[in-house]
Amino acid sequence: MNSIEKIKNELIGQEYGALLITSPINRLFSTGFESSAGALLVTAGQAWFFTDSRYIEVAGATVKGADVRLVKKDETYCEHINTVLGETGITSVGFEENAMTCSAHREWDEKLDAELVPAQKLLEGLRAVKSEADLDSMKKAQRIAEKSFEEVLPLISTEMTERQLTIELIYRFWKNGADDKSFNPIIVSGPKSSMPHGVPGDVKISAGFLTVDFGARLDGWCSDTTRTICVGKPDDEMIRVYDIVLEAQAAGIAAARAGVPGKDVDAAARSVIENAGFGEYFGHGFGHGIGLEVHEKPTASSISEDLLPLGAVISAEPGIYLPGRFGVRIEDVIYIKEKGCENITNLTKKLIII
Repeated sequence: MNSIEKIKNELIGQEYGALLITSPINRLFSTGFESSAGALLVTAGQAWFFTDSRYIEVAGATVKGADVRLVKKDETYCEHINTVLGETGITSVGFEENAMTCSAHREWDEKLDAELVPAQKLLEGLRAVKSEADLDSMKKAQRIAEKSFEEVLPLISTEMTERQLTIELIYRFWKNGADDKSFNPIIVSGPKSSMPHGVPGDVKISAGFLTVDFGARLDGWCSDTTRTICVGKPDDEMIRVYDIVLEAQAAGIAAARAGVPGKDVDAAARSVIENAGFGEYFGHGFGHGIGLEVHEKPTASSISEDLLPLGAVISAEPGIYLPGRFGVRIEDVIYIKEKGCENITNLTKKLIII
């Protein structure tokens, strides 16, 4: 996962002479080392990773491509970085404007011996493109999540609560080898299935549609999947809506390839739902980037100007939500290729009836 060399290459010709990385997620992306404290400074030729006594020993053995330095308890990160800036003559530093708080920016701006320049897009662009090794890790996280989902299917009944099913699913993530969940699962039933981001409650699972939106995290990488299950026999309208969402997802997946604007992929799926008369009930986008975070660049929504880069991984998740009645969402994960995409989700999309 170490991406320091990629960052060095991207810094050639930039308006700033170095990139300062302080957010935990971008430090993980850059170094492959996860910690609650640290800072990374990268130039086109060198890199320095600063951390405290809690992490220095492991960081020294783990972080490759950077000079690892200890920040003692009576020192600050800024002092160390100013030393490097003085040695290199750098006068402008890129920073993560979407990740740094106002108070942190104020402090860095006051104490850093260089001008701070917004540089979020550089990291977003690098993180949007997954290597084959990254993709392999994401597939492993996906397989763990899918296995866990299949294990809880026999447990589902109207005698258990939404929260109990959620706990059972999360337990199986850990049991099957995940490091954590990607996000808090969305498990809602009956009329609550019309809430795209509903919260599982201490209420028994209702007859009707059951939304199960879930993901596992492994080695930093996230998975994300949604399946809509029917508890009891679905009526004709429920089956029709399910089939429309499935058709919309297929249309969006067919449109996804490198270089296509995200909004065009969204439009391909959205047109199916609109033509069926349910356009007002599809309020979110077709998909979002997935990687070290479950929501990252690029996006595939009706307002997205993002061009899907070769190697991006995005969700494919159209939905129809009829307030107070029921909702349907079907979500897979796709890997963007030059002439199409690879669906890395293995679960059936045939409506599961329990």
